[in-house]
Amino acid sequence: MIFPISSAEAGRLVLGVARSANDNAWRERLTEAQALAAMTIAQRDGLPDVLARVMAARGVVAEQAADFLNPSLKTLMPDPSSLVAMDAAVVRIADAVQAGTSVAIFGDYDVDGATSSAVLATYLRWVGLAPVIHIPDRIIEGYGPNGPAIESLYEGGARLLITVDCGSTSFEAFETAKHIGLDVVVIDHHQVGEELPHVQSLVNPNRQDDLSGQGHLAAVGVTFLFLVGLNRELRRRGVFQNRQQPDLMSLLDMVALGTVCDVVPLIGLNRAYVMRGLDVMSRRANPGLSALADVARVNGPPAPYHLGFLLGPRINAGGRIGDAALGARLLTCAQPDEARGIAERLDMLNQERQTMEATMLLQADAQAFVSIDQDDPAVLLTGSEDWHPGIVGLIASRLKEAYRRPAFAIAFDADGKGTGSGRSIQGVDLGKVVRRAVDMKLLIKGGGHAMAAGLTVERAKLEELTAFFNETLAADVEEASSKRELKVDGALTATGATVDFLQLLEKAGPYGAGHAEPVFVFPSHRVKFADVVGNGHVRVTLGAGDGSTLKAICFKAEDKPHGKMLLDNRGRSLHVAGTLSIDTWQGQPKAQLRILDVADPQKVRI
Repeated sequence: MIFPISSAEAGRLVLGVARSANDNAWRERLTEAQALAAMTIAQRDGLPDVLARVMAARGVVAEQAADFLNPSLKTLMPDPSSLVAMDAAVVRIADAVQAGTSVAIFGDYDVDGATSSAVLATYLRWVGLAPVIHIPDRIIEGYGPNGPAIESLYEGGARLLITVDCGSTSFEAFETAKHIGLDVVVIDHHQVGEELPHVQSLVNPNRQDDLSGQGHLAAVGVTFLFLVGLNRELRRRGVFQNRQQPDLMSLLDMVALGTVCDVVPLIGLNRAYVMRGLDVMSRRANPGLSALADVARVNGPPAPYHLGFLLGPRINAGGRIGDAALGARLLTCAQPDEARGIAERLDMLNQERQTMEATMLLQADAQAFVSIDQDDPAVLLTGSEDWHPGIVGLIASRLKEAYRRPAFAIAFDADGKGTGSGRSIQGVDLGKVVRRAVDMKLLIKGGGHAMAAGLTVERAKLEELTAFFNETLAADVEEASSKRELKVDGALTATGATVDFLQLLEKAGPYGAGHAEPVFVFPSHRVKFADVVGNGHVRVTLGAGDGSTLKAICFKAEDKPHGKMLLDNRGRSLHVAGTLSIDTWQGQPKAQLRILDVADPQKVRI
C-alpha cells in the first residue's frame, strides 16, 4: 500500500526521523508548490498520483508531462550548428572523409573517453576511413594530448587529429601539432577559461562564448551531436548516393554508457540519450558491450545501475591499472570471440583493482582515523608511496563517504612527488580551493570542479597544503555537515512494492545524476532476517504487519551504522529507507529494496 506524505509536510520530517543511523534527517522531497503541480499532472494527463508526485518532485510541470514521459531525440536535440565552432569541425572532417585523409583519434582513459572514441571511430569506418585510436597511459602520459604522442601519430601517417573528451586546455601539445603540420579538431565538454588553444576547430558547449545551453552533455553526447551534423553535411554533399547511410541510432548504446558513467545530469537530451540507448543495448548488437555484460553477469534488461556499477568500472579498470586502450578496443570490436577475450581481461583487471583498492582503503582509513582523532580536520589528506595512482580517486570517494568531509588520496613516487585525487561533499567547492593552492605555489598543478579535483604535490609541501585546505574550507564543511538529509518521495509497505508499481515508476526514468531515483520509506517493518553476504553486504528480509515480505540488500554496509543497526535488530521493527528495483534472478521478476538508511522508531529524534 502507498502512503504519499501530505503536502502540508513538504520539506518537513518524514516519520519524525530527525537523526537516522547514518545521521540523516528524513525529509519530504516534494515542496508544497510541487505537490500542487503533481495534482495538476495527475488530473490533466490521467496519471497515477504516485507517478505524478515523482515527476513533479523532479521539476516537471504539467505542460511538460506528456513530452517528459516520452522523451524524443528529435524534439530535444538542438541543431548541431548551435554549438560554437561546430560547423568548422563538420566541414574539416567532411573534407577528410571525401579526401580519404588519415585520421587519428585521441581520447581520455575513462569511460566517457572510451565511448567517445569508439562512437567516432565506428562512424568514420562506416564512411570509408580507417582511423586509429590513441588512449594515453594514465601513469606515463597523464591526461590529455601530449607532444610525443602527437609526433608519433604524425609519423604513423595521421594528417588530422581529433581529440575527444580532452584537448580544451592542451596549449603546449597543440603547438607541437602546429609545428609539424598536423591539423587538430577538438570535441570536448570540460570547463575552460577564456583563452583557448589555436586549432582548426574547438567544439565545447562549456567554452565561455558558447550559448547553446548544452553544457550538461558528456563528451560522448557532444560527439554524437557532432556526428549528426557531419552526417547531414555528407548527405548534402551526396556522399551517400552510392552507399547505405550510416545508422546513427545504433550508436546510442555507447552514448548511454558514457553519459551514465560520466555522472552528468540525466535531464533533457541526456535523458533521451540514455532511454533510447538502453533500448539499443538490449538488442545486443554491439559484440563488445554484449561480451562485457555477460562477464559482468548483468541480469535482465540493461538499466542505468548496470551501466554505472557493472559495465563502467570494468572499462575504467583498463585505464586505472592495465592497458588504457582496452575499453575503446572492446567497444569497436566486431568479432564475438575477440570481444569475449577483451571483456574477460577487463573483468580480471577489475578484480585486481578491487583487491588493490581494499588494501589501499585499509591503509587510508587508518591514516584518516588517526588524523581525526588528533586534529579533526575539515579536509582529509592521506597518502603513501605504495599506492597506485590510478586508484586514488576511488579511495578519496570512500573516505569522503565514511567521514562525511572532503578527502584526498595521494600516491607518492620515490622522489616525493604525489599524484592525488579529491572528492567533496555537497556545498564545498573543492576545485576552487585547489586552483587557489596552485596560484599560491602549494601545488605543482591541479584543477577540477566542485565535487572532484586532481592535484600534483611535493611531499615537502603537504603540511602547508593541509593547513591551507583546513583554514579555507572549515566553515563550508561545518555548514554542509549540518545539513545532512535524505530526501523521501513517499511511504510504502512491503505489500505495495510490486513489479507493477516499479514498472509504473520507470515511466519517469531513467534515473541517475540530476534526476534522483525515488526513495521510499517502509515504516516499522520487522527485520525478519539479516546476514552478511559477499564483500560486506547485508542481506535482509523485511516483514510488514499484514505478513507480506520484501527482500532487501544493503551494499558494503557490514561495518556502517545502518548495516550494524540491521544486524543488531533481527526480529525487531525499524523504519527503513531505500530505492526499489526489479530483480530478475532465475528469470522470475521480483521487487527488491536497496537500503540507504534505517532508523529506530523509538530513537528518531536528536
